Amino acid sequence: MIRWGIIGCGRIAHRFMQGLKEVPGTELTASWSRRVETVTDFVAIYGGKACTSVDELLASDIDAVYIATLPDSHAEYSIAALHAGKHVLCEKPAAINLPALETILSVAHLKGLLFMEGMKPPFYPLYTRLKEYLITDPIGPVGYVRAGSSVADCPPGHPNYSYELAGGALMGIGIYEAFLAIDWLGATKQVQTLGRFGETGIDMFAIFQTEHEQGYAQLYSGFDLHGKGDALICGTLGHVTINKNWWNPSRATINYLDGRIITLDEPFIAGGLNYETQHFCDLVEQGAKESPIISHQMSRQMISMLDTARAQIGLKFKGE
Repeated sequence: MIRWGIIGCGRIAHRFMQGLKEVPGTELTASWSRRVETVTDFVAIYGGKACTSVDELLASDIDAVYIATLPDSHAEYSIAALHAGKHVLCEKPAAINLPALETILSVAHLKGLLFMEGMKPPFYPLYTRLKEYLITDPIGPVGYVRAGSSVADCPPGHPNYSYELAGGALMGIGIYEAFLAIDWLGATKQVQTLGRFGETGIDMFAIFQTEHEQGYAQLYSGFDLHGKGDALICGTLGHVTINKNWWNPSRATINYLDGRIITLDEPFIAGGLNYETQHFCDLVEQGAKESPIISHQMSRQMISMLDTARAQIGLKFKGE
């Protein structure tokens, strides 16, 4: 039995619990949130102990911690959990910048514990099936990726708009596009970024072009336009369209140069976070210290891309 503690009891924590119910051999043991009423309501729904402090949660009889707070506190809570001897699954982005991530990873290595960034797309059944299908019926070497999303319906006061909480389109959405480009095209060689700021001091829309070891990507993220949210992956023998929302993928179409069209449908259950959670729990059982899918190097490459993009549009968070 893997006993979980949760830090942060907002919307994503509820979605995590929806998925955890589908992962055998797990249970929620303790939860904590900065707002007392939030954690009280959370445990009323899901059970476990409502803690009054992070220290109390980390002293609980738990094996792993899911960090569901905003990016500004990811490093702080990850480091505290690792020092307390707990494995950590941390929401994306794992830290606000590469130096903060390196500190987390050094502590994880020192303590001999598993640390993984919660980047969900590669664990969905559709994404897994697509990768497997293309092994036997390839689209040739991939040289171009186009992806993005702009969500224009976040209500006023949403944490995505908060400079203090390290919000913004790049941090909230762009991290997904960074993953997709790196996963299909390899390490980033060059980034070119344009961005538009909002009243709260964060990027409301950003577009970034990237050069990789194996090709090029055109990516966008935003909060004040309504974007499509699909993804295009182009190879020499065909191209793949992952239908919206590509980061919660359930359908993809492969168009081949010879005229063939293949459609893959793989619905997901329980909100989708159950797949990455199952992967994380399997790693804990195996005694692994790192995911082979969302590796520490992948996390480094993703946040490095965002660091460069933010620098190019002039977005610095407190302490940078």
